[in-house]
Amino acid sequence: MLVNTKALVISTVKYAEADLIVKCFTKSFGIKSYLLKGVLKSKKGKIRASYFQPLTLLEITALHKDKGTLEYLREVKVDYPYQTLHSNVAKSALVLFLSEVLKQSIIEEEPNDSLYLFLKESLIWLDENESYASFHILFLLKLTEYLGFSPDTSTIKQPIFNPVEGIFQQDISNIYCVELTPENQGLKQLFGIKFDDITALKLTKKQRQNTLDLLLLYFQLHIQGFKKPKSLAVLHQIFN
Repeated sequence: MLVNTKALVISTVKYAEADLIVKCFTKSFGIKSYLLKGVLKSKKGKIRASYFQPLTLLEITALHKDKGTLEYLREVKVDYPYQTLHSNVAKSALVLFLSEVLKQSIIEEEPNDSLYLFLKESLIWLDENESYASFHILFLLKLTEYLGFSPDTSTIKQPIFNPVEGIFQQDISNIYCVELTPENQGLKQLFGIKFDDITALKLTKKQRQNTLDLLLLYFQLHIQGFKKPKSLAVLHQIFN
């Protein structure tokens, strides 16, 4: 079946000498993987390897056999041409980090329009803005809403966050509970704000790092097999 859909590049893997296997989160079909034969050697072909940098927004025409095997791309064009996301060193580090998170978080072969729209709008915001030091931690928190395990804020005034249950509570009840001391208060400040509010979010470097580590723990507890992204060390160096 020949299909047309918007797609977000999640990851690429080199296969053989000149082939690529590209994993995309498509707007219409969820996660799909495509085999691009000879794309690393082709300089004049319609489909170029440069289209498949992490988190690039594409419009694709593809042949889907839907048999659980690799699919094939027929046509590719950039849906939104980034101006800074792949050229700015700090933003490039964020892109690698976020692509690792998404690779482990989105696995379903089914459409999710709201998730796709959230990812697209978030990445365009990051591309267009220059104050983004806390973007990734707010992105992770908002992502939990679309993945179905957003923390419950009904008791947010309580001093302990229980990442196993995703609730705020009075006492420590398991080894993962975190006391929300001043250095851990960043999590509470993230709820209910938009990306445009990031400039008003006054987090210290320590608060930002602690909040990121807490959110990654939260992902580990709620997504089977989730591991801390390898790019995390680079991210800490750039933003600290």
